[in-house]
Amino acid sequence: MANSTKILIIVLFLVLIFQGNGTCLPSDISVRQAQTGIMVKGKSEWSVTVINKCECGQKNVILSCPGFQTVEYIDLLVLTPSIGTGYCLIKPGQIIYKDVVNFKYAWDYSFSFNPISSQSTCS
Repeated sequence: MANSTKILIIVLFLVLIFQGNGTCLPSDISVRQAQTGIMVKGKSEWSVTVINKCECGQKNVILSCPGFQTVEYIDLLVLTPSIGTGYCLIKPGQIIYKDVVNFKYAWDYSFSFNPISSQSTCS
């Protein structure tokens, strides 16, 4: 009886470890960017890829983007910079599952996009 209880506890512990606690964190958001080699209005174009690495969806994903500027059109349904705050919202009002969000911008140099806030949609 004691051995079966120990085994059950070990199995439950392993399930919790591999399942996680059902909460996604901003650190589960990966942001990568690279120059495309294209010039837009005399500025270098940069391609940005945002990936949610968590099993659950995340919404209201906010990136720090201090001083962000671009001469290239950005779909505000993909990236919404908040003027003067240094924050950018990814896909406002939408849940980002294990999908990839891409956008491009053009400026003299790359900007840093660091995940700082998100809301997990796990129950």
